[in-house]
Amino acid sequence: MSSLAKQLFQTVTFAAATLLLGTAPSRAQSASLSSSTSPVYHEVTDETGRSVRIPQPVRRIVSLAPSLTETVYALGLQDRLVGDTEFCDYPPDAQKKTKVGGAINPSIEQIAALHPDLVLVTKGLNRLETVHALDNLGISSYATDPHTVNDIIASSKRLADLLGVPDAGASVAAEMERQLAALRQRLASSPAKRVLFVVWHQPLISVGKHTFIADALRYAGAVSIVDAEQDWPQVSLEEAARLQPDYLVFAASHSEASPPGLEALSTLPGWRIMDAVSNRRYAVISDAVNRPAPRIVSAIEELARQLHPELFAEKPENLNENSVKEKMEKEKTGKGKDEKTPPPPIQQPHSASLLLGTLQGNLPTPGGRACAR
Repeated sequence: MSSLAKQLFQTVTFAAATLLLGTAPSRAQSASLSSSTSPVYHEVTDETGRSVRIPQPVRRIVSLAPSLTETVYALGLQDRLVGDTEFCDYPPDAQKKTKVGGAINPSIEQIAALHPDLVLVTKGLNRLETVHALDNLGISSYATDPHTVNDIIASSKRLADLLGVPDAGASVAAEMERQLAALRQRLASSPAKRVLFVVWHQPLISVGKHTFIADALRYAGAVSIVDAEQDWPQVSLEEAARLQPDYLVFAASHSEASPPGLEALSTLPGWRIMDAVSNRRYAVISDAVNRPAPRIVSAIEELARQLHPELFAEKPENLNENSVKEKMEKEKTGKGKDEKTPPPPIQQPHSASLLLGTLQGNLPTPGGRACAR
């Protein structure tokens, strides 16, 4: 072999050896890095008693209930929400999220395509089959199951802890408790109004005494005339007329087909013999009352204001100085004597549909819609 060939051979051999030696540590480091970034799981018990393993941290969330979507937003975690259902419409930004179908029949394929770390479900709306399908794909799910307003507060805090934002959960819970305490103090001296909460009008379906809606009524200074163990009992119009509620309560929802207007109720057999109908004692509040989420407190206050307006009337001493001066000036000049405020338009009640599809089974759906929980 010539000297030139030997020199070339040595150079190539040295380069090859250097390359191999240089890549060996890199490969080892890569293997070590891969091992160190394996998912870390935290085992918790959800609100239905299931033991579930949840990867930490949770960066990608899919919500299968409007109430859970609202809670995620209330905790300031909307950037982690990668998908929700067609019924998740609040806040408005939630409508921009990728939709995975309905709460009862979501697309498992679409959920899987979003690669969620965690899917949030609620026992009161989602089906056990959905949870099993997610389990089979190795996708973690966590279920909530609140039955009272206090349960909603506690559930929000648990979710915050689970998602790594305990301070946000504590803040949300504290604000809900503050508002409820203020309402309780304001309503303390006023007897509760007897109400019929209309979940569905034909047939008439109301709420049982163990539901979070019945509990919300109590916080609003009301009590349901329906004393049923069943969560969503069907009530005869004859029985409702016999019990004679002080008010009928409806939850408004822009997303549902409108049942007959309030004025039309007085023309329907059975309804017109109720004093609340003949005297037009109706309360129409936000559909937030249908959702076990932090926003339910606003619906409770709405109802309290309609049932007990005298307790929320602005007192003269609370008027600011400008308001008093303006009133006095109008009285002097005569302005405003002929000014009349037009009456508010009669709102059409949008009855919330019956809750269906629980983790234990399904119920028939009046009107074919799921209550937006």
